[in-house]
Order: sequence, then structure tokens, then C-alpha cells
Amino acid sequence: MQDWFDLAKKIDSLVLEAAASAGLEDSFTADIRSADPRFGDLQANGALPYAKRNKSNPRQIAQSIVEKLQANQELAEVAELSIAGPGFINFSLKPSFLQKWLTTFSGSEQLGKAAAHLQADETVVVDYSSPNTAKQMHIGHLRSLIIGESICKLLEFCGAKVIRDNHIGDWGTAYGRLFYAYKRFLDEENLQANPLGELERLYKLGSKLAAEDEAVVAESREELVKLQSEDPESMKLWETVNGHSIDGIKQVYELFDIHFDHYLGESFYRNMVEQVYKELEECGLGEKSEGAWVVFHPEHKRFATQPFMYRKSDGASNYATTDLATMLYRAEHFKASSIIIETDFRQKDHFEQLELTTQKWFEKTGRSFPKFSHVFHGTIMGENGKAMASRSGDPVLLKDLIAEAIERAEKLVREKNEEKVAKGQAPLSEEEVAAAAKVIGTGSIRYAELSQNRTSDYVFAWDKLLSFEGNTAPYLLYAATRIKSIFRNFEASELEALAGKASQIETPEELALARKILGFVGVLQQTIETLRPHLLCTYLFELAGAYSSFYNANKVIVSEEAIKARRLMLCQRTLDVLETGLGLLGIPTLERM
Repeated sequence: MQDWFDLAKKIDSLVLEAAASAGLEDSFTADIRSADPRFGDLQANGALPYAKRNKSNPRQIAQSIVEKLQANQELAEVAELSIAGPGFINFSLKPSFLQKWLTTFSGSEQLGKAAAHLQADETVVVDYSSPNTAKQMHIGHLRSLIIGESICKLLEFCGAKVIRDNHIGDWGTAYGRLFYAYKRFLDEENLQANPLGELERLYKLGSKLAAEDEAVVAESREELVKLQSEDPESMKLWETVNGHSIDGIKQVYELFDIHFDHYLGESFYRNMVEQVYKELEECGLGEKSEGAWVVFHPEHKRFATQPFMYRKSDGASNYATTDLATMLYRAEHFKASSIIIETDFRQKDHFEQLELTTQKWFEKTGRSFPKFSHVFHGTIMGENGKAMASRSGDPVLLKDLIAEAIERAEKLVREKNEEKVAKGQAPLSEEEVAAAAKVIGTGSIRYAELSQNRTSDYVFAWDKLLSFEGNTAPYLLYAATRIKSIFRNFEASELEALAGKASQIETPEELALARKILGFVGVLQQTIETLRPHLLCTYLFELAGAYSSFYNANKVIVSEEAIKARRLMLCQRTLDVLETGLGLLGIPTLERM
């Protein structure tokens, strides 16, 4: 019984065995869930629905199960049992079990071992961020980038082999207009200084001119035809544009310390689409409709009449074609057991149809279909209730957003520094101020994003996300530094000597904190199952609250060495989980702030 999740599974199994031994029918389910802390840690609720189905007394059913469970020696060493209300069976973990767990699982490495079985032997391709080339990254790109990276870190920590694939938009009709403008209006100096800015300017200029002049439209079309036919000169220009684009994109990623394994964009799959056409037609899924090739899904309410078009009437490919080729490549080349794609909610229909089509295609061609998840998110709103934009009305650029976050964070750090000086404490050095500003600034953006339910819209408010109160990155970072300040008063040898002297945890606040720490791996499991990082954020906020209650009620540095040792152990384990959890969100902790 390594953690809350394993413990819940074990108790579920024991309850079912006890129910069978008590003569209950196979229809009985344990229904294990977290309990009201006033009554226990885990609760089995299966007696109530069973009694209702069989018109019997739920409390008597619960009693018959408890009598069998009490005979189980393994369970007796872990938890105490009680019955509440009309048949709720409560399990209160014994302090001795909590103590043993806290002693065993120390540090991120041990916590990782406890969690590694959750995704063991899984190979997961995670497709996120995926911006278009020749365009600057803006606020609309933030959610996919931050959510996707956090999912990768969570899966890796829990034992999966993760492949980060940035499926960039680097092919298609936009290049015709871009090339037209590039050849005529390029500002070489601006390209070197701000490659994405210059390429975006050229694309917008080419689009504007095309809207005003049919001759420009014709010349842009010629540029596109040359590219699609892989004319050497066009391909050389395309490589130049993509090189500048990826360099510019990486500069933004580096500000968040995010790195991808692959940049396999749409262009990578352009020569694989013929196989898609051929196989969909041969296996009977593809059919012609109004000149285009499509797949209907008659079993689906909407997609029975709203088909998945994978080849346009003029014979050209589209997003659906390259996405189908991408699914095939990831399954066969990467041997993916699972594929996760993170985008905004507007692409929900597309990826639902992609999943249905690929599943049927693979089944008909004898391939194994990986588990597929489309992880979608809502919109970031400004404080005016509208989609967040700059004063000019354009989307806020990510590099500008990050710069402003660091600038605002530095102001807060300097204010805190002045308070330290006023209290006679050692202030942070200039190097520490700069490091803290970057961690707090970028961490606050990340945490503001991840602490929201990803499918909901949320309001981006500087005062809220940089606050030292509430469920924010600064609050959690400060909680971690407070704990670290305790250990600065000890030598490593002194802490090592104390480690084996801890007495058994006993105060209500100690027990509540220990139970919250124990729940870490269970929360990771819930987060991975739903791919919703806000569940981990909520847990970390609650953990910090449990620690605050413990610290306020229990003096840590006391004369009794056994009590001091156990309270230091609780401080250390809290810090272990806070640092590990924040790390999975992409937020490093600080020594001082």
C-alpha cells in the first residue's frame, strides 16, 4: 500500500471480498471515495445503493461487511473502521501507517517511484503548441503551450516515455502571398533583428495587396504552385522562411524553458497523403461527395450528414489529410500507445472526426489504434470580459507578456526586499532579485493558466495572478521558501542525526498534514486520468493550507528531540511534495524571496 491510490484500490478489493463472505450478491460495489475528514480518510458507500435495490437495511449491510473486515489483520494494521449515518463505512488511517509512509517516501525521487507505475510501459506522443510559421506567437498560443508541457511532465514523472511533437503549420496557401511579398518588400535588417515580426509583416502585406489587385492574386498562386511542385528556388526560400520562423518560436519557448523533441509540421507529411487516399478508398471508407472525397459516420448524430473531407474537389489535400497521415506515422514510427493533441475548443469537431475515421481505417487495415485524447481549452479573457488584446486591438505577443510579467514581479520582489531591510533581515542580492523576478513572473503566468479548469474561459488579471494571497504561484513559492528557511538553521549532519529519532505523529494538525501529503500520488492519478492539471494545483494549494495550520498550531523547534524530529520530517515532506508538484507544473522553487 504505497499511496492513497493504491490504498483505495486495496480497500476496494477487501470490501468486495468481505461483502461476498457476508453473503451479498455480485451486484454489490464498494464505491470507495475520499471521506469527510471529520469521520475518516476513505469511505465505502456501496451499502446504500445495494440496500435500495434489495429493499433492505443499509446499516445492517454495512455492519455485516465491517464484521468481516475486522478479521483482516492486514487492514487492522492500516486503518480503524466505523459506520456513520445510514451505512457509510469509514476508514481512518492509523498514525503508525502515516508515519511509515512519511519515513519511506522522501524526496522527489522516492515520490517518483511511488508514481512510476501509473503510466509504466506507455509511449505517449503529445502534440501541443503547433503555431503557424511566419507569425509571431501571441496570447492565443499560451494555453496549448503551458497545458501541453505540464501534461508531458506529469506523464514522464508517472513512468511514461513521452515524445513532444510540435506539429507546426508550415505548408499551404499562405506561402503564396508570403513569397510574393518576400521577393519584393523584404527588409533584410528587420529580418535579422526580428524574424517572426518581419515575416508576419510580409504576410499581412501580401494578403492586403492580394485583396486589392487580382494580378497579385495570380502571381501569389503561381508562387504556391511552384512551391507545391517543389521547385528548387521555391524550396530554398521555404527552408529560409521556416528556419527563421522556428528560431523565433524557440526564443519564446526558451523563456518558459520548454523544448520539443520534434518539429514535424504539415510539410513533413506532404508526400504521405497518397497512401491515405489509396487506403481509405480501398477499404471502403472514402467516398466521393460533391466532387470531394469524404468519410461519413452514419452512427453519429451530426457526422452522418457532416462528413470528414480529406481531399478537396480540386484534388488538393487539406488539414484532414495531413492529420490522418500524422496519426499513421505516430502509430507506426513512434509506436505510440497513446496520442494526445492539445488545441483550443474550436477544433473539437475536427479531432472527433479524425479519431472516428482513424479508428475505422486502422481496424479495416489490421493496425492497432492507439488511445487518442483531444485535450481542448477555453479562451483567455481580458478584464473587460473580451478576448485579451493589446491597446492596438491585436493579440498580446507572448514575448511582451512574459517581459511585463517579469517586470511586474521584479517590482514586487524589490518591495519585499525593502521590508526585509526594515526588519533587519539580509536583503536579496541583485542576482537573487533577477532570478526571483523571472521565476515569479513566468511561474505566475503558468500557474494562472494551469490552476483553471482547462475547458473553461478565464480572466487574465495581473493583480490576481501576482498576489501573495490565494491560489497563486507567489503564494506557493513563498510557502516553499518559508519551509526552507527552517532548515537553514541546521547543519546537514544535525538533520541526519535527528532523522531516526522521530516519535509518532499525534496532534490533529500533524495528522491532517500527513494525510494530505499521502494523497499526492492519488491526485497525480486523477490528474492524468482527466488530463486536467488544475486538480494538482488545487491539491498543492490545500497542502500549503494544511502546512500553515500545522505550523501555526505546533512549534517545530522544541527541546524534545523526538517531537522536533517528527515535525521537521513533516516540514521536509511538505517541501518535497511542494517542490515536486510545482516542478510538474514547470515552476522551480526559490531559496529566498
